[in-house]
Amino acid sequence: MRAILLASACAIAQAVVITPAQAQAQQQQQEAAARSERHDRDAAKLDEVIVTATRREERLRDVPVSITALSQEELNERGIVNYDGLATATPGVVLNRASANFNNFTARGIATNGYGANLQSTVAIYLDELPISSNGNSTILDPSLYDVERIEFLRGPQGTLFGSGSLAGALRILTHDPDPTRFAASGLVDLGTMSEGGLRQRYNAMVNIPLVEDQLALRIVGFSRHEEGWVDNVGTGIENSNSLVQYGGRAILMWEPTDRFSARLMYSREIANPHDSSLTNPTRGEFVRLTDRPDLFQSDMVNYNATFEYQFDGARLTSSSTQSDYTGLFYVDLAGTFGQAFPFALDADAWDKTFVQEVRLVSDPGGRFDWSLGGFYFRKRRDVDFNYRSDEAFLAARGITGLPDEYYLRSGTHFIAHEVAAFGQLTYRFTPDLWVTGGLRYGTTDAQGFTEPGGYNSNYLTMALFGLSGPITTFPIPEAVGVKAEESGLSHRLSLSWRPTPSVTTYAAVSTGFRPPIVNARAGAVSTLDPTDIIIPDGATSDNLTNYELGVKGRWFGGRLLADVAVYWIDWSDIQVQANRVSDSVQFATNIGGATSKGIELSVVAIPVDGLTLALTGGLNQAKVDDLTPAEAAISGAVLDARLAGPEFQGSLRVNYEWQPVSGVIANASVAVSHVGSFPNSFPNTPGRPLVPLATYDDTDSYTFVNANFALAFDQFTVAAYVENLFDDRSVNYIHPEAFLDGRYGRLRPRTIGVRVGYEY
Repeated sequence: MRAILLASACAIAQAVVITPAQAQAQQQQQEAAARSERHDRDAAKLDEVIVTATRREERLRDVPVSITALSQEELNERGIVNYDGLATATPGVVLNRASANFNNFTARGIATNGYGANLQSTVAIYLDELPISSNGNSTILDPSLYDVERIEFLRGPQGTLFGSGSLAGALRILTHDPDPTRFAASGLVDLGTMSEGGLRQRYNAMVNIPLVEDQLALRIVGFSRHEEGWVDNVGTGIENSNSLVQYGGRAILMWEPTDRFSARLMYSREIANPHDSSLTNPTRGEFVRLTDRPDLFQSDMVNYNATFEYQFDGARLTSSSTQSDYTGLFYVDLAGTFGQAFPFALDADAWDKTFVQEVRLVSDPGGRFDWSLGGFYFRKRRDVDFNYRSDEAFLAARGITGLPDEYYLRSGTHFIAHEVAAFGQLTYRFTPDLWVTGGLRYGTTDAQGFTEPGGYNSNYLTMALFGLSGPITTFPIPEAVGVKAEESGLSHRLSLSWRPTPSVTTYAAVSTGFRPPIVNARAGAVSTLDPTDIIIPDGATSDNLTNYELGVKGRWFGGRLLADVAVYWIDWSDIQVQANRVSDSVQFATNIGGATSKGIELSVVAIPVDGLTLALTGGLNQAKVDDLTPAEAAISGAVLDARLAGPEFQGSLRVNYEWQPVSGVIANASVAVSHVGSFPNSFPNTPGRPLVPLATYDDTDSYTFVNANFALAFDQFTVAAYVENLFDDRSVNYIHPEAFLDGRYGRLRPRTIGVRVGYEY
């Protein structure tokens, strides 16, 4: 007993009397254990990412599709609040950003220019169940990405599950469900300043309120952005003219009265008001533009969604109904068409009413078969008032009379489009590690345009161009019903997946996609300025795309290395292209033979040591026209072997280090280097003049920019300092293909330094 007491006393003494060296060793051991725990957590989180790209919950590495998934935490870490940062985080994708609310994504090189006027976008954008992407010459809302559940960027055609708009991919923005089990709140404030002097202000907040424990909850999100511009408009005299004011929010009510049934109701509204375009004219200055009035691409979108789910024995039924009301302004100075010789501009007001209904039945996982069946209905009415204007001072000075106001052409139109489809997908598992998946979608689409009575046109352009004065001649635009463009088609996807080890999945897949036909609004029109110029064709038939793909996804070295690699070969036929008649810049759509796109996409995450994460993404692509008749070349300006409008290489490397400087505080430092290769802005020749080089043809710059971030995370607060575009690169990243703009060049946003403060309860 005496020996036991003595040993216990010695042990107590050793526990009480600890030397500084021992204390330091203990602290180091604790920090090492914490780093190891964070590594295990991060590795597990990366390995177990769940996506719903196939309309069912599956692990990312088990889905035979090339997908980039970003959580809200990752968006916050990267400072991604809208479309700007998504492309740099996604291999094989670039953002063609003419200005705020004027965006088009290009994936795998599938684009003939970055604008695509009158063409449906090749990458579908979904806000939950609502497709919000549109044609290239209309404003497209750039929604806030605060408090989202996840972003999923699917590359390759997704026509089987996402319809006709997903020719080259689909971007899904999935909002966060309310949580009926606990109260929660969060906020994020971002304040920054640019090297050109503009102030950035971004405010975001969320509150989650359980109303009935475990059954009913309300989640409310609000945001406001006020970002001063960096472009000077010498025509209007406004400095930093391209400021952005954007605000809105959403409310989601979730009711789960039983384990089998749930109802989700959502209301959202976002208003985005850029005060001017960001496009510039390099001959006037690096960040200088000229218009007689601000160009406005403004949006106001209201959405209502009701989603009901019921769990049967063996399958889950989902019904999603969405009504969307959208108002957009498209005000643009067109005087560049004639070298600013006289006023010429378009003020277009648009109103969209869209209804989307989808019903799907998805089997529960397990067993040899997984299946899903569904139906889809889409109806969209777009009303557009086209108002072409001069300027009252110019009319008075030139002595042109006879107009009721400054508008020399007014035309009211509306378009109605439908899509109806049935789709299904079936997976059969030969073994737990070998399975085949097949999907089919059969759909019909139609679109028809209508010219409303009461519009008028005039000979203003002829009088202004040739210096004539006197009474202007006006003539009514007759009411008209356009030809209905209809198309029925089958999209399919077939893949074979094999898991050689529990942590690696390989797949081979073939998939198809298409876009619906297009009717040109001014089909048959002859140029009043040059009757020998192109007569506007009727329109464009559907184009079709087949994608062949091999991929591997997996983890190695105990989860310290994760990789996703895809190799693809794409056959794109009957390509819908946009061109402009030279004499008056009238836009039209037509078809050309075909192109081939082939490449490789890579996404790698490595954790070489505890706390250090390396994330690499990259895409190599070669996309060229390989099928073209002389007639197609003449009307489109295309040539054989012409590159499509995507870079040959695009990629990024992000280095992130996390450590614990003191107890209760996590420090994080990261540097991201992104590179985008140059690419052409259009086909090289002039439509209607096949041997004449196109005056607006040009290549974007090949550029590299660097972002850096340092953050401290406390119990509920996070404080971060950041710099975007560290070396203030001013490279050209977008070139508008049409001649009517004086400023056609977009540049990288100037260096921005700021702080972010986040809170979570």
